Amino acid sequence: MAGVQLQRETFSCSICLDLLRDPGTLSCGHSFCMNCIKDHWDSEAVKRIYSCPQCREIFMLRPKLTKNFMLADLVEELKKTELHAAPAHHCYAGAEDVACDFCNGRKRKALKSCLVCLASYCEEHLQPHHQSPAFKKHKLVEPSKNLQENICPRHDEVMKMFCRTDQQCICYLCSVDEHKDHDTVSAATERTHKQRDLDLSQEEVQQRLRDRDRDMKVLQQERKSLTLSADKAVKDTDESFAETMRLLQNRSSDVKQQIRSKLETEVRRVTDAEEKLQQEITQLKKREAELKQLSLTHDHNQFLLNYRSLSALSPSTHSSTINVRPLRHFEDVRAAVAKDRGQLQDLLIEKWTNISLAVEQVDVLLTEPEPKTRAGFFRYSQEIKLDPNTAHTQLLLSEGNRKVTVMNVDVYCLPHTDRFTGYLQVLSQESLTGRCYWEVEWTGRGGVYVAVTYKNISRSGSDECVFGFNDKSWALLCEQNRCRFGHNRIWTDVSGVTVSRVGVYLDHREGLLSFYRVSDTMTLLHRVQTTFTQPLYAGVGLNYSLGTTAELCELKDASSFSTIHDLRSMLERGHIIPYVPH
Repeated sequence: MAGVQLQRETFSCSICLDLLRDPGTLSCGHSFCMNCIKDHWDSEAVKRIYSCPQCREIFMLRPKLTKNFMLADLVEELKKTELHAAPAHHCYAGAEDVACDFCNGRKRKALKSCLVCLASYCEEHLQPHHQSPAFKKHKLVEPSKNLQENICPRHDEVMKMFCRTDQQCICYLCSVDEHKDHDTVSAATERTHKQRDLDLSQEEVQQRLRDRDRDMKVLQQERKSLTLSADKAVKDTDESFAETMRLLQNRSSDVKQQIRSKLETEVRRVTDAEEKLQQEITQLKKREAELKQLSLTHDHNQFLLNYRSLSALSPSTHSSTINVRPLRHFEDVRAAVAKDRGQLQDLLIEKWTNISLAVEQVDVLLTEPEPKTRAGFFRYSQEIKLDPNTAHTQLLLSEGNRKVTVMNVDVYCLPHTDRFTGYLQVLSQESLTGRCYWEVEWTGRGGVYVAVTYKNISRSGSDECVFGFNDKSWALLCEQNRCRFGHNRIWTDVSGVTVSRVGVYLDHREGLLSFYRVSDTMTLLHRVQTTFTQPLYAGVGLNYSLGTTAELCELKDASSFSTIHDLRSMLERGHIIPYVPH
């Protein structure tokens, strides 16, 4: 029976979904019932363009049709085969089937329902509709149990009209009665209007499917390239470290662990993106099937009922196209290791950041956009502590080295090469790479500099060491009733109100630095787009005014801070900890 069913589909008309009657074949190779294709072209006559309902090929002139006798003979043979092959019990209607309304005794399955007769027919009782000219204009559809839904409950008439005002099907009497002043059209006209919207929805779903399929291929290729690049980076790292001293050999395992961790992170991102794409593709395919099924509904009223319940297409959760930044794999890691091969002590202490930064820059997907909400910034929150060795002698650090207060006496007496001596400034212990976010809250009358800077900024002398007065630092100066941004001695007013809490977002690799006023909402004060050539450090500077304080806020909802910076610190102390990516 499976073979018979396949043959029936092969010899069925895609318009009426029944076996071909008087089949005619178009130049594109598709065949239809003679009456079906003529009716189809009659409906297109107003556009003066004729198309194949199956492949959509356009014919500028209406094709002349002739009967395909060979195909007609094959259809007749198929009918005989089906009648001969089908067991008797398959012909009778079950509980879930639509029964023929004209069978006496045990009813057979209905083959078609007529929207004019409002009745369903088995193959035997359907013959008059095929043979008698009196039934030529009757509309046959797939068997339906809902034919009575086409009858107006008030006037007991077939509902052939549609009220756009009330968005419901009505009969002609309704259109001249309670719907008299409403916007009414024929159901066929409304179906044509809705069909156009449906076609646009189908095109949108199909385009998004094509985009997602293309994105899926890009992700799959990138996962392969990323893995190959990581494997080669690990191999080259092994060869470089094998040529060095025992201490460097011990550290080679750290580099491999970091690379593997980054590989796992990036592959997981790709895999997560693939899963999201696959979910959307599955939903889109399901939606496409629903739209296609609805498009093939011949019952205008049933179509409109189903169309009204059709939910809007949910917006895409993914970008329209995924692009991959070229050559941002692990090649930079290998290059950094090879470059520092002969400098063992510098590699372990001073230049270890070169390798960590190269691994951190591995990113196969487009850069994530800057967050829009405070909760979004918390994903990149950084726990920052101030370095007492850099603090001016009249700055007191407290709250676990997160808070700084202006004093009138020296707090730190021991000299240190990193200590600021000319201005009340202090740097963070941690270097900042990748994406970071932190908040600074200040009180008092003196004002505060919220800054990022390279570590080699001057510590003494003229105002060259002041945040914002050199090309090594970027600073937001918050004073009473105003804020100014400065870099390389150029200062710009950015706000005319008091800002007591500042949020700082840094994307080191993309050269993005943003300052926000933190209150009930995030208000952008100033954004910088540049190129950072060294790791950055958070800086806090205070104008001299006793009691003025600034605190690096503890963000309770913050995620774990970057372990690359901890890794560097632990390496300098001779320890190692597991790498935890952002």
